[in-house]
Order: sequence, then structure tokens, then C-alpha cells
Amino acid sequence: MADTMHALEKNPNWKGRRGPVVLVIMDGVGYGKYEDGDAVKASRMEYLDWLTANCPHTKLKAHGTAVGLPSDDDMGNSEVGHNAMGCGRVFAQGAKLVGESISSGSMFKDATWQKLVKNVADKNSTLHFIGLVSDGNVHSHIDHLKAMVAQAAKDGIKKVRVHALLDGRDVDPTSALNYITPLEEYLASFKDCDYRIASGGGRMYMTMDRYNADWSMVQRGWYAHVLGEGRAFESATKAIETYRAEVPGILDQDMHEFVIAENGKPVGTINDGDSVIYFNFRGDRALEITKAFETPASADFPYFDRKRVPSVEYAGMMEYDGDAHIPSQYLVNPPSIDRTMGEYLTKTGVRLLAISETQKYGHVTYFFNGNKQGKFDEKLEDYIEVPSDVVPFEQRPWMKCAEITDKVIEAIKSGKYDHIRLNFPNGDMVGHTGVFNAVVCSMEGMDLQLGRIRDAIKEAGGIMCVTADHGNSDDMYEHAKDGSVKKDKDGTPKAKTSHSLNPVPGIIYDPEYKGEYDNTKLNDGLGISSWPATIMNLMGYFAPTDYDKSMVNLK
Repeated sequence: MADTMHALEKNPNWKGRRGPVVLVIMDGVGYGKYEDGDAVKASRMEYLDWLTANCPHTKLKAHGTAVGLPSDDDMGNSEVGHNAMGCGRVFAQGAKLVGESISSGSMFKDATWQKLVKNVADKNSTLHFIGLVSDGNVHSHIDHLKAMVAQAAKDGIKKVRVHALLDGRDVDPTSALNYITPLEEYLASFKDCDYRIASGGGRMYMTMDRYNADWSMVQRGWYAHVLGEGRAFESATKAIETYRAEVPGILDQDMHEFVIAENGKPVGTINDGDSVIYFNFRGDRALEITKAFETPASADFPYFDRKRVPSVEYAGMMEYDGDAHIPSQYLVNPPSIDRTMGEYLTKTGVRLLAISETQKYGHVTYFFNGNKQGKFDEKLEDYIEVPSDVVPFEQRPWMKCAEITDKVIEAIKSGKYDHIRLNFPNGDMVGHTGVFNAVVCSMEGMDLQLGRIRDAIKEAGGIMCVTADHGNSDDMYEHAKDGSVKKDKDGTPKAKTSHSLNPVPGIIYDPEYKGEYDNTKLNDGLGISSWPATIMNLMGYFAPTDYDKSMVNLK
């Protein structure tokens, strides 16, 4: 039975601590299944190893059904992971919600789909789909796109254009043709219809920027998708083959833009009267391109010169920002997450700090708070964003972990906060590059910061909780079913750039332990959604009755 929002009940047996409870989220750091390719094991992790050897710890599930995804074959991601760690329960997430909406037919009966289709039919215009074309199931799924294209045909839409972003991040880094060529064949199979790919390029080169980190990516996407500006090719397959021949070893995620053209003219510019669906369901890399479409031509748009702003019916797959209601139209309702840990803690009068660098700032705030912008209590909460470097992550693999730690230590010493949560993005963002030695560098740089925080916690008499939102850097090589490492043509290990299905740490460092719980063994078989109940217990409170089980057994 669901609990209600209330101030948390104090545990009369809790003896208190002098310092705060600090949650350290090592983004993308799990327990690897294979020795080969595990960059965490390959790194000198003196402080993480010390914490594991000297503190109660367990392995936590961070993928699949444990974080609300359709099946345990689905890798976790930072968004659903922070949702789970923030709300203490498991909610059905994007991929599952979209799949259910399509299979039930409710998406196509909904007013938004009907409105976009009617707009195209009435104006004899074009229905455009923009999004990530793969089955990674983190931002999108190609089956969702194909289902919508099939429904468009049933609804009598004669002209469809797909603007295909290449993945290579949540799937094999050079697997684009496994999706693009069959998609071109699928689109061509609709007789008496004009269905084609119109433009595309790598997801880390164009369109899919997040947190306002690099608007030039969005500009490149806009120019290709909307204006039809970019290098022209006869097909998307030909574009990919050409780029691979010209730049051997190029990853799909980094591929430059391509525009499909006939007789010197692009086949799929976006024009007045068209309808546009951004079919990614995950919100972080959808907000900026959405803003570019939804900001009127007459309004100030300081990010780049859009040149031409077509008047279109635009919709996202989901509502990417529930507080700001972005986009104004969407096909599937997002999970309704309520009663998060942050809301309970502020209701109880707890003073808290959330901090990360730009790449994961939204994760320890917006996603952690149940997809809600802003704070629950302006007086009790402080949020700090450390600006990220705008360079390829393998070139600065240490990222901003030292700067984050500087501020965390300052906060611990200040005595101002009862709870601090922070995210080190290194294991995820550098892990996605596939550059093994850069990941090792990122791990060792982060590990030094774990040592600094540990020492500050000891001095302040607080508690340090160490975990991750999912795995990534623990699984940097592609493996065959027999466990052997797959090799590239040159004989080197084939890089894996996607998240892993591996469990993640659940470690509690409590230097002034006073016997209120069993510190010899933490509960096993839990997911990362158990952190809120655990943290509440470690702060001397009982968790809400419907929160997932705590890792600690109170005495």
C-alpha cells in the first residue's frame, strides 16, 4: 500500500553522527563479468579497494526490471538509475511505457498522434521522424520507429522522411549499417508511398547535445535535418560506407552529417505545414533540439542562427521536462514519480547539497528528484554545477572530479549539510569513448577523490555511501558468447562503448559506527532503488513503508 508524504519518523535507537551522510555516485562503475576489458580492475583503485575490503558492502542490481525497464536484457542508464536512487521505488520507464502504448494502440488513438497525422493529410505535407536509429533501448528503439511508420501508412500518409541519428554508443560502435540498410529497405517496402531517410549523422556529432554543453551539435543537426545543408549522398548506406572508407576506424557516434539528395536537391527538408516527431523517449538529449523547434522565429534564440524556422506540428515521444512542460505536445506520458527522497528529507527539515559537473548535474537534481525541475525547499537545498570541459572526454579523462571533490570537502567541513549527494561522471562519459587507457586514467583520477572524501568523512564523523547508477567502464571489450574477446581487423580488442548489465557497488563507510545496525553484512539481492531507505536509516529515520528494502538491518 502506498505511503503518503510526511515528515520522517525518528529512530529512537539511533545514536547520531557528527557529520553528514554523503552519497558518492561513481557513474558507470560496476563489477565486471570478464577480466579482459574490465577497466576498473585494470586500474590502481587503492581507495575503492580499501573501502571494499574494510567496509560492509554488497552488489546492487542497476539494469532491467530492477530499474523499471522491460526485461533484464535491457542495460540500465543514468536517467532511470538516478530516478531509482532518488525515489526509492521502481517505476515503469521510458522504453516500457512506449512499448506498451504502441502494443495497446493507445499511442495512435491519442489526440497528439491524430493531430499530427491530420495536419499532414490536410496540407498534403510530410511527416518527419528524427531520432536515434538502433535497438539500444536507452534513448530509443528502432521498433518504435517502424511501428509508427507502419501506422502512418495505415493512416494514409503518403510522404515520410526519417532523419537518422547513428548510435554506436548503446550498441556496437560500428553497427550502423545493421540498422540503416534494413531501415532503408523497410521504408521502400511501402508501395505507393514516398518513404525515405532524408538526413543523419553521429549522435555525438549532431542534434543530441544535453545540458547546454555544446549547442554547435544542435546547430549541425538543424542544418542537416531542417535545411538540408550538408554533404550529399544518394543513400544513407552509401554515406556510411563512404565515411568509413575515408576515415578508417571512425565510430558511428562521431560520424559527420549526411543529406540524401536527388538531382542536386535534398529530398527531405522540413517545411511549413509539416509534422515532426522526435522519437527518442529519453529526455536529456531531447530538450535542446526541441527548444529549437518550439521557439518561434520571432523570439530570441541565442544559441545559433536557425536561418529558417518552419511552422510545423512538433511532438516528442514523451514529455521530456514535466515541470516546464517540454515539449508542448508528446505521444506517451512519462512515469509519474512522486514522494522522492529529496522531498521527504526537506519535509523533515534536512539540509542537503547536490553537486556534479555539467554532464551529470541534471542527474543528481532533475532525475534524482523524479523528473522535476527546481528544488523542493529553497532554504534547505543547495545545488552546485561545475562546468564541464567542452572537449572529447578521452582528452580530459579526469574530467572535473577534483573540482567536485574540492567543493564536497568544503561542504563537509562547513557543517552546513546533513546529506550530500554527488556524481563523478568519469566511468560513464569516458567509458563511452571506448578508449581503454583513457578509462583507466579516469578511474585512477576518480579513485584519488574517493580517498580525499573518505578522509574528510572520517575527520567530520560522517558516513560515506559509495555506489553507481549502472555499469560501463567495467566492460570495455566486446565478448563472444563463449566469453572470448572479439577482435578488430587489426587484431586489437573490439571496443565496447555501451553500458553493461553488471551489478554495481553498495558500500557504507561509517567510521564512528555505534552499533545501531549489523555492520558485518548488508542485505543481498537488492537494487539501487534501496539507497533511499538505506540513507534515511543512516540519518536516523525510518523510511516510508512502501520504499524498497534498506541495505542495513537495524537492531
